[in-house]
Amino acid sequence: MRPENQSHMSEFLLLGLPIQPGQQSMFFALFLGVYLTTVLGNLLILLLIRLDPRLHTPMYFFLSHLALTDVSFSSVTVPKMLINMQTQDQSIPYAECIAQMYFFLLFGCIDNLLLVVMAYDRYMAICHPLHYTTIMREELCMFLLAGSWFLSCVIALSHTILLAQLMRRENQSSASEFLLLGLPIRPEQQGMFFALFLGMYLTTVLGNLLIILLIRLDPRLHTSMYFFLSHLALTDVSFSSVTVPKMLINMQTRDQSIPYAGCVTQMYFFIFFGCVDNLLLAVMAYDRYVAICHPLHYTTIMRGNLCISLVAVSWIFSCSSAMSHTLSLARLSFCADNTIPHFFCDLAALLKLSCSDTSLNELVIFTVGALGIIIPLTGILVSYVRIGVSILKVPSTKGIYKALSTCGSHLSVVFLFYGTIMVLYIFPSSNNSNDKDIIASVMYTVVTPMLNPFIYSLRNRDMKGALGRFSRREIFFSK
Repeated sequence: MRPENQSHMSEFLLLGLPIQPGQQSMFFALFLGVYLTTVLGNLLILLLIRLDPRLHTPMYFFLSHLALTDVSFSSVTVPKMLINMQTQDQSIPYAECIAQMYFFLLFGCIDNLLLVVMAYDRYMAICHPLHYTTIMREELCMFLLAGSWFLSCVIALSHTILLAQLMRRENQSSASEFLLLGLPIRPEQQGMFFALFLGMYLTTVLGNLLIILLIRLDPRLHTSMYFFLSHLALTDVSFSSVTVPKMLINMQTRDQSIPYAGCVTQMYFFIFFGCVDNLLLAVMAYDRYVAICHPLHYTTIMRGNLCISLVAVSWIFSCSSAMSHTLSLARLSFCADNTIPHFFCDLAALLKLSCSDTSLNELVIFTVGALGIIIPLTGILVSYVRIGVSILKVPSTKGIYKALSTCGSHLSVVFLFYGTIMVLYIFPSSNNSNDKDIIASVMYTVVTPMLNPFIYSLRNRDMKGALGRFSRREIFFSK
């Protein structure tokens, strides 16, 4: 519980519009009509673009996302305003206020960036009509859209974290920074472990970037399976980059401090990319299930729009999941102890340091964890059970070999990722539990992302062929 001498703001009052009490009903009806028109009009645009094949162009692709953003942008503020006008209750809880501000900034920034992207699209259509379809291809459209969402997420998160830090009153005994104890290694071993982890990190970055490059350059790898693999490689690079560089800097400088805002930001992106990694493994399992159990309908089912939608949903859900943990953490106070017995800002370690009531945080961890871990893991297990049943119906050496060659790499990555998580969270030990947790964390934050490129290159015939063609091309151009 919080100490009694803390002046913690638990809610705010929204004064609303400057209208007289007798005009409340009229303005309520007016704004309700405007809001319903906004929602229904933009949803109609989405429906028309989705149903009419003639509208499946870059211009209407961006327009559909602009319509979705407009609905979301209005829904952040207007429903709350209408509820306050109807109930005469002007209060808004602290966490809800922070969440409203975050999503207001998020959708407002996306709206702004989409208008810029649409202006560029119109420029290409008018000034370069002959090259329009070549330039504004599907990959570029998705890149521009994903870039808009990612940049908006970062901007909204930065404002939210800074505001949450400012809103903690000066008379609170709250930590302004934390100390990361790092790995449980002796001082004389720092140099050896620094070189080891630096080599592992560089291998992770270069190996996964090589996978992305091969998939991008080789037309034979432009399939749904390798589309998901390229996103998994990008996520692995990002996931390692959230924690390892800071750990290496701390090992080299012997400075264990990390600011409050930096710690919360690190926690946010750790949860974000970890959740994306988890969901992408489930999506890839579904892709393998369709490829083996429904091979004749594979190209029809796993079409480009579905693949893009699955990746987009993974990123958006992960963003929401990480944000829910961040907002619930922002309301906590940290008093006396600011030492984190870990090499990064782990959510569980931060909750142990808090002197506030963490019951809400535990509820968020339970509910979001069930959605973000148990459901994808269930999807993976169901997919591979269906694959096994399909193979056993017509048992043959050729069929088993084909299934293993198709699913072997993905299964290896799944066992590595979930194996360390199970050791860490499902089978806890009482002796040296902190050291065990750190070792398990090193496995899934450093080792697993590093091994993924080797698993997919050594066990995958297509990747080995693409690597050979790329090497021959490089040798040819170097002569």
